[in-house]
Amino acid sequence: MTTALVPVFAALGDETRWNILAALGEGDASASTLAGRLPVTRQAIAKHLAVLQEAGLVESVRVGRELRYRVLGAQLSATARRLDRIGAEWDRRLATIKRIAEEM
Repeated sequence: MTTALVPVFAALGDETRWNILAALGEGDASASTLAGRLPVTRQAIAKHLAVLQEAGLVESVRVGRELRYRVLGAQLSATARRLDRIGAEWDRRLATIKRIAEEM
């Protein structure tokens, strides 16, 4: 389970990719459109989009001659659920430690 999170967190560990995801959250866009909205070249946007696509966070869709990208909400939701499970496990462990400490 955690190995599936590694490429996602590696992709999300870059501020430019966060900004690209936020921009795509407002609607599908091409690399050229994103480059016009962000202070990054089109070539750099394309490289960041490839990383996001490899991590399963975005997908490309051909619209006429243009290649547009969209966020895959299902992957983001699955990641959030995994983080919730990890957080719940830590909460359980900390509650156990607290209970043991209070019983001493």
